[in-house]
Amino acid sequence: MVTKSIRPTVADIRAMKGRGQKISMLYVTSLEEAAAADAAGVDMLSIEGRFFSPEMREAAGRCFVQVGLPYGPAGDLVTAEDYLRTAYHYMRIGGDCFYCAASLDIQKTLCDNAVPIVAHVGLIPSQCTWTGGFKAVGRTAESARAVWDHVKRLETIGCFGAELEVVPDRIAELITRGTPMIMLGMGAGPHADAQYLFSEDVLGHTTGHRPRHAKTYRNFAAEYERLQRERVAAYREFISDVQTGAYPEPRHVVPITDAELANFKAALGL
Repeated sequence: MVTKSIRPTVADIRAMKGRGQKISMLYVTSLEEAAAADAAGVDMLSIEGRFFSPEMREAAGRCFVQVGLPYGPAGDLVTAEDYLRTAYHYMRIGGDCFYCAASLDIQKTLCDNAVPIVAHVGLIPSQCTWTGGFKAVGRTAESARAVWDHVKRLETIGCFGAELEVVPDRIAELITRGTPMIMLGMGAGPHADAQYLFSEDVLGHTTGHRPRHAKTYRNFAAEYERLQRERVAAYREFISDVQTGAYPEPRHVVPITDAELANFKAALGL
């Protein structure tokens, strides 16, 4: 069941930009993370389609939720119709806007059908082979102009916003001021409309590469390690109890009266 709590609309998020109000945004993957974000007062959540469900929408509460439509190589969406059908599916569940890094014509089809679309500019992970891998984009005048022009094309087709990833802060400032779109900054400095981090970085349990812009506020990795040790210890105790007969105890079994047991045995001729 979709949550009944009041949450921001596209118009509300645009009004936040108009007021110069900074937007907090987290990428989450679990019900617990979504519920914690709602309880803490996070403005926006990014949730991949594979994690989004009615239960996730309910856990997200009043958070404005961006649902990720997986770009071709990361999913099975290919045509504009594929993307539109999937966006409508997630809209029915309660998605508020939709991330799409597909081609401009696919993004335009979604926008033409009043689907609030968040595109991606700067470092686009799914397409980074064209810009030299996972590294900053926009550090030269030519590269920065390419990012600017990309933003302007997205404006023209009606995108609601764009993730602005790993570009110099002063370039991000000019782009953010120069567009009505909501710029969701990830490693783009303090001037983007939103500051966007992954929950795993915030909670300190990132595996693999940890980006420069990540900031850790808690050490969940140590807690997860402790919990894993406790799991192993508990399982070993269970094995020991099974082998010694300490489990199950009388309180773990279903009783039967002596009379009923006697009747059962008699029926079997025992």
